[in-house]
Amino acid sequence: MAEGEVRRDMWGQEYRTASADCAAALDDYYAQTMSFGRGRGRAVLRAAAADPACALAALHTAHFVGPRDRAGAAAFLAAAADSLGKATEYERAVFRALSALLGEDRDTEVAIDRHFQLLKEFPRDLMSLKRAQLLCFYVGRPDTSLKFVQQVLPENQDRNYIYGMLAFPLLELGRMDEAEIAARKGLAINKNDFWSQHNMCHVFQQECRFREATEFMESCSPSWTSCSSFMFTHNWWHVAVCYLEAEAPISKVMEVYDQNIMKELDRSDCEPAEVYVNALGLLLRLYVRGEIGPAKEKLTPLLDELKNESIWHAEWLLDLLILWALSSMNEIKAAENLLDSLRSRVSSMDTKRQQVMHKAIQLADAVYKYGKGEHKAVFDTLGPDFDGLSYKVGSPNLVFQDK
Repeated sequence: MAEGEVRRDMWGQEYRTASADCAAALDDYYAQTMSFGRGRGRAVLRAAAADPACALAALHTAHFVGPRDRAGAAAFLAAAADSLGKATEYERAVFRALSALLGEDRDTEVAIDRHFQLLKEFPRDLMSLKRAQLLCFYVGRPDTSLKFVQQVLPENQDRNYIYGMLAFPLLELGRMDEAEIAARKGLAINKNDFWSQHNMCHVFQQECRFREATEFMESCSPSWTSCSSFMFTHNWWHVAVCYLEAEAPISKVMEVYDQNIMKELDRSDCEPAEVYVNALGLLLRLYVRGEIGPAKEKLTPLLDELKNESIWHAEWLLDLLILWALSSMNEIKAAENLLDSLRSRVSSMDTKRQQVMHKAIQLADAVYKYGKGEHKAVFDTLGPDFDGLSYKVGSPNLVFQDK
């Protein structure tokens, strides 16, 4: 393919491609990512196929496939490296940041530092801001996530999506009044900013304004059909949890589960693992509130899918929920296999990451024991000082690439 011309993406960043189809697909990928769209994977793969020599397309594709396909991510990263000689400064900056996140010598702190450098030079790059905030979320760094968005906010005043990205770390830091202001500002710019909708619901939920939460989210719900399986079912998870916390009849909670969360599985482009993480999360809520019968009734038809190892290790949270589901339903052998697999993956990591994941394995063991009803053993495993609220695990890029 001929050397590409310099083009600008939807936010004005320069990159090089010879293909108009590649350029259109990249802009589609950006839009789909920012709006939690269902087609972001198809868009980025289309971009890479349209111009294999486009460094930016290869980089975004490496990041997208990385959680499930480390070898594929390495191949796309190598393709980007081969194209750096003709790449723009922006593409080189993205390569440096993603190499620290995906490369053989990946390092979380280096990745964070390089994203700060990237966004200092290219503050209108909301894709890199989104990626940086996701990284911060998975390593439990809401303060750093807030610094990222504050750094670029002066260059992005009144732009779509920026205020939802501001609201979320404010929520994580407990700054609810500021989070509500930011979410409302995001919705004033775009009423279908799904991240601002989600964050507004978090404010209502945190402040026990459950009726406001359900009325608001249900009024927004017609716009969710374009959302990814995760975002669609996660928004309905919030609705169901708010009904549960407001002490609505359990039948109302189950109606949301059946008609809104599980119905997503009927869609041809559904991502089942993204549905199960929200479905199981809701059933666990019911279980711990003493609604054990309804929870187990809904778990029964899911067991074959949960024992299917192809959905294991997509997300650490999903693995924890599957551990609970299998052990609570007396599927002990399958639960033990999953727990052993998690231990094996962590044992194959380098020493630094094993130390980071120590608490995660503790928690997995405790969840397994909780499902079996061994409550004293749970306490013995975790001890009185275990702090789960300030500890997040789950990023496939950080956890599950050591195979």
